[in-house]
Amino acid sequence: MEQMSFLGWIIIGGLAGWIASKFMGTDKDQGVVANIIVGVIGAFIGGFVINLIGGQGLTGFSVWSFVVALIGSVILLWILKAIRK
Repeated sequence: MEQMSFLGWIIIGGLAGWIASKFMGTDKDQGVVANIIVGVIGAFIGGFVINLIGGQGLTGFSVWSFVVALIGSVILLWILKAIRK
């Protein structure tokens, strides 16, 4: 498995966090740093969930890793919205 660099995590995390925040309607409440944090944490959550259902989680700097991070970011934002309400 190819190792992602720190910059790769920032790029994938930022994009995944931003798209997830658009999808979940939280973009106006978040800034760039929050999107990156959501995306990076979301990548771990997505990887965990995908591994639980028998798939391969993060695979390095790839489209699949982005999709996994996006799924995890949406899950994270959904949980945060549920807690805040």
